Amino acid sequence: MSDRVRRAFATGGLAVLLAVPLVMSAVAQERGEPSFAPLPTPSLNFYGVPGLIDMPSAETLADGQFTFAYSWFGGQSRYTASFQALPWLSGSFRYNGIQNWNLGGFGTYYDRGFDVRFRLHRETRRWPEITLGLQDFIGTGVYAGEYIVATKTFATPGLNPGSLPGRLKLTAGLGWGRLGSHGSIGTPFGAKRPAFVPNSTGGKLAYDQWFRGPVAPFGGVEWQINDRWGLKAEYSSDAYLTETQTTSVFERKSNLNFGLEYQVTRRTRLGAYYLYGSELAVTAQIQLNPNHPINRLAAPAPQPVVPRPPRVDNPLAWSTDWAASPEALREVQARVTPLLAAEGLVLEHLTLSADRVELRYRNERYTSQTIAAGRAARVLAGQLPSSVETFRLVPVAGGLGLAAIELRRSDLEALEFDGMSTAALRAVTGIGEAPPLAAEALTGTVYPRFTWAVGPFFEPAYFDPAKPIRMDYGVELNAAWEPGPGWIVAGTLRHRLGGNVAGGRASNSVLPHVRTDQVQYAQSDTTLRNLYAAYQWKPGANLYARLTGGLLERMYGGISGELLWKPVDSRLALGIEGNYVRQRDFDQGFGFRDYTVATGHASAYFEMGRGYVAEASVGRYLAGDVGGTLSVDRIFANGWSVGGWFTLTNVSAAEFGEGSFDKGVRFSIPVNWFLGKPTQQSVGLSIRPIQRDGGQKLDVPGRLYGQVRQAHERALDTEWGRVWE
Repeated sequence: MSDRVRRAFATGGLAVLLAVPLVMSAVAQERGEPSFAPLPTPSLNFYGVPGLIDMPSAETLADGQFTFAYSWFGGQSRYTASFQALPWLSGSFRYNGIQNWNLGGFGTYYDRGFDVRFRLHRETRRWPEITLGLQDFIGTGVYAGEYIVATKTFATPGLNPGSLPGRLKLTAGLGWGRLGSHGSIGTPFGAKRPAFVPNSTGGKLAYDQWFRGPVAPFGGVEWQINDRWGLKAEYSSDAYLTETQTTSVFERKSNLNFGLEYQVTRRTRLGAYYLYGSELAVTAQIQLNPNHPINRLAAPAPQPVVPRPPRVDNPLAWSTDWAASPEALREVQARVTPLLAAEGLVLEHLTLSADRVELRYRNERYTSQTIAAGRAARVLAGQLPSSVETFRLVPVAGGLGLAAIELRRSDLEALEFDGMSTAALRAVTGIGEAPPLAAEALTGTVYPRFTWAVGPFFEPAYFDPAKPIRMDYGVELNAAWEPGPGWIVAGTLRHRLGGNVAGGRASNSVLPHVRTDQVQYAQSDTTLRNLYAAYQWKPGANLYARLTGGLLERMYGGISGELLWKPVDSRLALGIEGNYVRQRDFDQGFGFRDYTVATGHASAYFEMGRGYVAEASVGRYLAGDVGGTLSVDRIFANGWSVGGWFTLTNVSAAEFGEGSFDKGVRFSIPVNWFLGKPTQQSVGLSIRPIQRDGGQKLDVPGRLYGQVRQAHERALDTEWGRVWE
């Protein structure tokens, strides 16, 4: 194809792109199809970050935004998950596939990488948004590049009278690395930049190459025509040197890229493109925000707060004579128990006097302990004699009283319909420690307790070079018996119906195979996932303890003990855990292998604000290596959580193997966010770029911090706005 023909094709293609959305928009308006306002969140590029087509823009996602993106062109596929961790900071994990690259003997070369973006300046009326980004800064370096970019947004008139205005975005930037490989204008920060090394194990911070080597300009324009259609055009500074000069991935003939995008729903966007003068391309984008559920929570209406009659009008109703009756507690308990059960709360214990009540309850429905506390308080307000003024609510988990939430009944009555009721109620509510309760004082109908459930399971395995995603699926039976407060005997039995995890690659680790024999552990169809007994108790003020023994997880059995110090009103918690375990047989029955290890950690947990919880732990891992793990998670009020971790031990990068050290990202999404029905179930994943044996912890059921934190002061404060739900 001649240059003249290519230019004519590009010009004609751009004209078609301009015409199609105008026609489709007119047709949609003529048919009266529903419309929605343009989203404030930016569209994504082929790397799954805010951008044009293949180049980045300076735009920033909404705080807490979580995105998934898929793109394909020229035999290259990219899967990206991004998270806007702070208003000015975002991170991304990407999995790439390059066909016909013939690197390392693979027909398709797969690569993993991480990005990070920092907003340097927020867009104002006069000044553009400015962002600095590091692309593939901790991977093998296949896509490594750095950039600084600016974007300015302008409103454009609506296409028809009364229609919503469009938006025109202009972007310009400077790129290094891949983004500085075409049209260089110099090397302002040094000409020396380490080249990409084929078959590198990756996993290290490539700080020695950041902003080194040639720098090149890039830029483009995006026109969001209306609430559905958008057009993009860009000048790319990526020469795709390794893909085009030494291999046959695709042919790069032009610096210009063009695209058409369609907003299918508020959360999904599709795009079609013509890239580099030779390639057709497509993208699909999904954007979710924990603060904007797909379905609003549709729980049954709570019990109303029943005001007491004024004391002066009905002094008899305020009499305390009832408290002398030996039947009073039993009668109140009989009335309260079914009402609590209707709210998804199990009454564990009730203590009653003439003017005070203490209710210990187990929340089995709501992800928010604040919702549970608010509903428990209203049940009490509707059933207790008028003289009972002080409510002490103690949420219980695993037999542990987590906190004591103390409030006055008169405050509930006065504030339920007050315009500032939420903040006002919190101001007069005390949150303190819940002392342990003697076992003989507990309600006799609670224990012993047996529960069971049957459901599907899905167990993925990632990043096998021959097949990036493998999956086993089947059915599992979970059962638990609680003979008394704090005690539990539980187990999980699985039967695999299908899958291909057993066909994965065998371990090549030089360390003890503490995790990399997952292929051998996937050979049996019916397996005993775990079977253990545990006891939890409070040995003293601000202290929580756990002792667990049995088949703790799919690969290990043994004993585990934990002690946690966590004051109710403290951001800080300290814990220590010790385990002695033996590796289980591959068939996951009752047999064991020869490998044994003592492992454990000392940990510090800190609530940093805005829902962020950091954990730093040091100790000995399953392979006998010694080191530390740092993790940070953002936990939203509605139960969403997103986070990541990395571990460094005395195992060298060469001994560790591919990836150099253990790291990963994880997320969990409450099912009620999708369904709109109250439930404590959630779905989630932990994703490692590569599963190796260094820095691996034991997977013990029932670790204490997550149980305890959920009803302590800062977690309750984060969710306090839901107390009236």
